[in-house]
Amino acid sequence: MYQALYRKYRPSSFDDVISQPHITETLKNEIITGKTAHAYIFTGSRGTGKTTCARILAKALVCEHPVNGEPCLECDNCRDMDSGALSDIIEIDAASNGGVDDARDLREAAGYTPERCRYRIYIIDEVHMLSKDAFNALLKIIEEPPPHVKFIMATTEIHKVLPTILSRCQRFDFRRIRAEDIADRIEYIASKEDFTIDREAAELIARAADGGMRDALSILDQCAAFSDNITPEVVSEASGLAGMESVFVLTEALLAKNTASALEVVEDVYSRSKDLSRLAVEMIGQLRNVLVIKNVPRPEGLISASAADMERLVNIAQGASEEQILFALDEFGKLTERLGRSMSKRVELEMTIIRVCKGAPAPAASADPALTEKIARLEQTIAQLRAGGMNNSYQSSVASPRRSNIVAKEVITDTSKMDPNAIVPLAQWAEILEKFGEVCPAVKGTLHGSKAYESNDILLIVTDNNFFLQLLRNKENAQMLRQTISEVTGRNYKIRAKCTAAEDNAAENKLPSLLEKAAGEGVVTEVDN
Repeated sequence: MYQALYRKYRPSSFDDVISQPHITETLKNEIITGKTAHAYIFTGSRGTGKTTCARILAKALVCEHPVNGEPCLECDNCRDMDSGALSDIIEIDAASNGGVDDARDLREAAGYTPERCRYRIYIIDEVHMLSKDAFNALLKIIEEPPPHVKFIMATTEIHKVLPTILSRCQRFDFRRIRAEDIADRIEYIASKEDFTIDREAAELIARAADGGMRDALSILDQCAAFSDNITPEVVSEASGLAGMESVFVLTEALLAKNTASALEVVEDVYSRSKDLSRLAVEMIGQLRNVLVIKNVPRPEGLISASAADMERLVNIAQGASEEQILFALDEFGKLTERLGRSMSKRVELEMTIIRVCKGAPAPAASADPALTEKIARLEQTIAQLRAGGMNNSYQSSVASPRRSNIVAKEVITDTSKMDPNAIVPLAQWAEILEKFGEVCPAVKGTLHGSKAYESNDILLIVTDNNFFLQLLRNKENAQMLRQTISEVTGRNYKIRAKCTAAEDNAAENKLPSLLEKAAGEGVVTEVDN
């Protein structure tokens, strides 16, 4: 029966694993010295060798005649491991066996001694799929397993694994496989099979695989079924890639703001039934390459491209601004998020292309300098009031002696009871609002942006929401507010409230006019019921 290439050429020893020497050398040294851990966790993107290394490690641990940390591949244990007949090595897919009952069964079975080998080894793939209860059920045995038990776990989403599990494992992070290594491996496999492949085609497959060897070999399998002689054109036709020429033409058209040419590329790709979602991903990779060239003097080590493609990318980068490239990247990033739920991928792609060709929207016109200055002075005034009252800077920049008297009127309705020289913002007002929101959230919501001032035993609340005054007429609401203020400040104030909804909002004149009206008849609501 035909066997898929990624299964047929799966590495059987650490030396066969590519692009992960920091992991394979460490594991080999542990086996040679006999200092292996009781629990391992392998993490990294898909197709980077996590499960493969887990199997090789398990095989080396039970091998009867290991050689330099590698399994011999010839003893009964190695052969039975390869055929899946070794009962002491148990592989578990947590995606379908992630319940707490499965974890309890595993915990109980781990107590039994191995049938043939030195160890009973559990390989748990996609371990992040275990439920929280399942993790907790395994926690104790992973922390202190019997001497004959070892755990090897693999995951693509390490952040979903409980920290209590992670802290009890040796962690190995698998890197994405380099495109050059993938291309070399593809050429090696082609030399062993009955098909040929161009180096450029191998590099195209490597770029499409995005660092995953399994994805690369799956694409290669598909291409080999399409033709015995694999060229870049065959890769594009067989795998659904738009083709490098289409990607280059579209990139050039976008950055040249040639909408018609860009839309013609979409028509061509669409008529050939290519995957538009994959085209969007290819464009992100291409724009990233252009951006790198724009910012790095020697980008060869950061970009996987042939000499001809590199020259073309350099020409594109020279003819575009960095702002254009960043805007295009941002738009295509948003596009990839929308395509998954869109009814028409073509329309979404075309709309993105038109937006990119038109360019980023111009920034809003700058505000009038005089108005900006007034707003800045007002913000400074508010900051000074919040910090603890009117200081000399405020009085000199905003308030004249006449206005200073008006300021006093904002927070008093009875000059015999309030001392104009002792009027200050209430420092604990934010804390009061937070606590008041816990007991009376409906009323607290109407106090957004409000301020409170105190003078002796009087407290004035100033808000721009008239609905607050209506709610405050309810005795229960008023009592809860008074009680909250008392709990936070430790004082019993006579509370007054003032609405400024109808006041003039001019930046410089707002405060003085408000203070004059606050002392007028009928503008202050008494809360003391």
